[in-house]
Amino acid sequence: MLKVTNTLGGKEEEFKPINPSEVTFYQCGPTVYWNQHIGNMRAVVIADLIRRSIEYLGFPVKFVRNYTDFGHMTSDADEGEDKMEKAAKRESLSPRAIADKYIEQYEKDVKALNTLAPTVRARATDYLDQMIKMVQELMQKGYAYATPKAIYYDISKFEHYYDLSGHVAEKEQEGAGHGTVSDPNKKQPADFALWFFKTGDHKNALQFWPSPFTSPEVENGYGFPGWHIECSAMASTVLGVTLDFHMGGIEHIPVHHTNEIAQSEAISGKKFVNYWLHNGHLMLNGKKIAKSDGNFFTLEQLEEKGYDPMHLRYLFLQTSYRMQQNFTWEAMDAARTAYVKLINIYARNSSQTDNQGEIIAKAKEKFTAAIEDDFNFPQALAVLWDLVKSDAKAYDINSTIDDFDRILGLEIEKHVNLISATPNGLTAEISDLVDKRKQARTNKDWQKADEIRQLLKTQYKYNVQDESTK
Repeated sequence: MLKVTNTLGGKEEEFKPINPSEVTFYQCGPTVYWNQHIGNMRAVVIADLIRRSIEYLGFPVKFVRNYTDFGHMTSDADEGEDKMEKAAKRESLSPRAIADKYIEQYEKDVKALNTLAPTVRARATDYLDQMIKMVQELMQKGYAYATPKAIYYDISKFEHYYDLSGHVAEKEQEGAGHGTVSDPNKKQPADFALWFFKTGDHKNALQFWPSPFTSPEVENGYGFPGWHIECSAMASTVLGVTLDFHMGGIEHIPVHHTNEIAQSEAISGKKFVNYWLHNGHLMLNGKKIAKSDGNFFTLEQLEEKGYDPMHLRYLFLQTSYRMQQNFTWEAMDAARTAYVKLINIYARNSSQTDNQGEIIAKAKEKFTAAIEDDFNFPQALAVLWDLVKSDAKAYDINSTIDDFDRILGLEIEKHVNLISATPNGLTAEISDLVDKRKQARTNKDWQKADEIRQLLKTQYKYNVQDESTK
């Protein structure tokens, strides 16, 4: 019996699917204006682990991840320029080209981390008609009103507005803006924009579309959607009125997801999401990862330092998805060491016999219990290590590891096969580093070549011999 901690209500609940033959799952994806950092990668890996877990337990999943390919106003500090516009100017590309570039990079990264492909990749600009229709419905139902600057959602009209966050109105009003620029014509400071007109702070917006909405300052209703209406439109269009799961970072609780509920339920009159899941932040040496502060790493940068994407995936398994996790190089090294050890044990077991093993029932029972306990991946990992240290038959251990890896997604068997296919008996990790060092030498990047040599020597106890020195 799967139990999950539902942010809406803040307690553990038994999972009861709307339709057992197709569980619906929506994850808030990236705004594609730059390379995503490893904090973003933790979010996508966690969603993948949870999706795999649900499928492992026998429920097929229709998984949707969105891509925000137009910018959104997040605070008064944006001064009328959104993230996509800044990126377009920074790289002298159109917003569309920026989105294409960084979606491609994102897909490359998440594939390297062995995440399953979404059933649907929902790109925001493909759902503009649905967003406009939702705004129209909200206005017709009396939940929205117009000012010369924007169309706003009137939060006073939605009785359960603070149910997800637990905030009270008086407290919320202390932080004016609530996901939009200031506007003296707003009824409440926390009212949020459904549609921005191309005027005032936004008169030079690079991305804008016509709409049926009117403003004394704009012809043809030109403007662009607010961030929050985007996810409501995509989720309801692709997955239906009520979803089983909706997931995002904890930062989405008080604003973005709160607003999604208000919009969606005002239109449908039905519950928007049955189970809200939120992942904790990844910290870097105890500080919040932030592009604006330069306090971040990308997956590519980790690979340049000699880490395999599976080392990072293994690291993410070590902390509860709801908890904050701290990234340090010491933790990364420990994850790599543990992963390499696991691969070597599997390889040794494989070398002992060609027999097809059986899944060990008691180990599977413990593993499943961990997964059913609110996706307790650290405990599931502990069950895995108890298994490999047991005195069970080698081929049964490996067959059970293969079964567990349907959730863990560590590509254990694949990496073992890479080792056996590597010339001179080198592990895949060592072989990859040797190749990268050769390339660095070819490029006359002597500093990088020396860094890789030192890594091979200290981490893997492998001494490089260059052909020129033989």
